[in-house]
Amino acid sequence: MALTAPSRISPVRARRDADGMAVASFVLGLIGLLLFNAVFGPCAIVLGTLAIARDTHRRGRALLGITLGIADVVLLIVLLTLNHSVFWQFGG
Repeated sequence: MALTAPSRISPVRARRDADGMAVASFVLGLIGLLLFNAVFGPCAIVLGTLAIARDTHRRGRALLGITLGIADVVLLIVLLTLNHSVFWQFGG
């Protein structure tokens, strides 16, 4: 049985993957403001950080995704503190 070396990803594909992570970070952060902020917020932060670490062309979108992810986590903390639940409650 021959051992094969691990395959290397081309720089073009790596950059495209990083750009996809930046967009996913932004979308998850945006959706997390309304739904499942306990899950989408941290995912947006991680994906945005990975996209920046992998030198994405969409740096602004990755930074916005990180910012929205942090806002999701802050919103979760505020909802837990004020309502003792993770759900929005409008009206009385």
